[in-house]
Amino acid sequence: MRKLDDGRWNDRVILNVGGVRHETYKSTLKKIPATRLSRLTEALVNYDPILNEYFYDRHPGVFAQVLNYYRTGKLHYPTDVCGPLFEEELDFWGLDSNQVEPCCWSTYSVHRDTQATLAILDKLDIEGEKLSDEEIARLFGYEEEYNRGTLTKWQKLRPRIWALFDEPYSSTAAKCIACMSILFICLSVLCFCLKSHTMTKQSRNNQRNDESLHFESSGYVDHVDSYPVLFYLEHTCNAWFTLEITLRCLVSPSFKRFAVSPVNAIDLTATLSFYTEFLTKSSLYLEILSIARVLRLFKLTRHSPGLRILIHTFKASAKELALLVFFLVLGIVVFASLIFYAERLQENPHNDFDSIPHGLWWALVTMTTVGYGDMTPKTFPGMFIGGLCAIAGVLAIALPVPVIVSNFSMFYSHTQARSKLPKQRRRVLPAEVPRRSRCLSYQDANDIQSQLISNTSSRSLRRRPATIGLENVFNLQPNIVINLPQESTVTGTINSDRVDSPHLATTNPVKNGTAVDGATYDTYQREEGKKASWFTGTSKDIPHTYIIVPDTLETM
Repeated sequence: MRKLDDGRWNDRVILNVGGVRHETYKSTLKKIPATRLSRLTEALVNYDPILNEYFYDRHPGVFAQVLNYYRTGKLHYPTDVCGPLFEEELDFWGLDSNQVEPCCWSTYSVHRDTQATLAILDKLDIEGEKLSDEEIARLFGYEEEYNRGTLTKWQKLRPRIWALFDEPYSSTAAKCIACMSILFICLSVLCFCLKSHTMTKQSRNNQRNDESLHFESSGYVDHVDSYPVLFYLEHTCNAWFTLEITLRCLVSPSFKRFAVSPVNAIDLTATLSFYTEFLTKSSLYLEILSIARVLRLFKLTRHSPGLRILIHTFKASAKELALLVFFLVLGIVVFASLIFYAERLQENPHNDFDSIPHGLWWALVTMTTVGYGDMTPKTFPGMFIGGLCAIAGVLAIALPVPVIVSNFSMFYSHTQARSKLPKQRRRVLPAEVPRRSRCLSYQDANDIQSQLISNTSSRSLRRRPATIGLENVFNLQPNIVINLPQESTVTGTINSDRVDSPHLATTNPVKNGTAVDGATYDTYQREEGKKASWFTGTSKDIPHTYIIVPDTLETM
């Protein structure tokens, strides 16, 4: 049998985490100060005096790594749990997540990149979930009117019109309007391209003019017109674009956000260029401005999640793209200078590199592996430099590109995964903090109250063996809360074989944390050398809560 004065044995502590018991030493837990486990005392609500253990309803697998951190001083990340769960557990135990070992850091930090990706996808709103009426009212600034139920007809109609034009997947009508918008965009771009072809040109006298291209290229654009079919088709498309942008501007939740949107700015510029060209005299500069109509293709990003992901992939890969540009610029300047002097080392009457700026164009074409062939080295040193330039270009482009592809794949895979998630997740109620005392209602504690409480007077309680009842109850649970349904008097007696000075602060009957007025306290001699505490209290309110707590008694 172990001796009680064995310090090493008394230093042992039992931790029950999620039903898994762990045994260690208190000295081990004190290796990392200012943490939850370094401040264990028997006064904690997690301590069970009967089983002599501390119970925590936490993840047992993560706690195994936490306890190993106290033992070895090295914190490793378990691969069978999610990163946010591991962070939450470390935060509960009071540990710093930055203490994770370098061998596990790359695996552990993956969840942070995933959370950043999900945050970007939330901003994209690719899933297009339907907002509730309250959320729509908050978006348009009608929250107060919505709560009062005083929305006007325009305030009710405005979100519906906005959903038709800006949320293509919100309803069947919105899908039809989206299809019409895509059709008009394609027709507008097609008309813009066909207008530049000679087959669609005719003179002002409505006769086919085979030399219209010559007149137009010479600046005589006022002598040439397009076919009437293209003319009316283009006007129809621009009429739709005018109606669309006007309605979207009127019903927009925020005019500022609508105006600064790049897609809306392109649409407005293209529409204004059409009316400017229609109302004023046609000129070559106005036709150049009308190239903004081709940029309307970016409006398709509202209807294609893949295009939106591609655009944000370039934004997320800005560092890699900047690195790619830096490598290309560095290589272009270096190889343009080298090819200029390499071609001059030998006699070359057909030297194409008469200056370094001309060599910049050749280096750019070579490094991007395009190779137009308009400028080629003729000497052996120049050919050697050209080969090095081509190899350097392949390496400079090939290194950052996989990172960009990986970002796009990551965005796209997360988008596909989120589209398969259920729209409404089951809510989990937060767990209540366990209490050390046991609360017994009047209906659930009839057996105990039949021995402890009388609803009429305290005399009937004294006539019964209340002392035995209290003693048996305290053997099961040290702290008891008894709810009295009506005004009554309670008398309790606590017997024990060990004595100590009573803790009146813990034995007072309380209501909402305040000691009850009118309660009396005293001690009496039960046996020679033995003491016990008892109290009597009278309830004044209905219901009234009494807390009976035995003293911490020790042998005198």
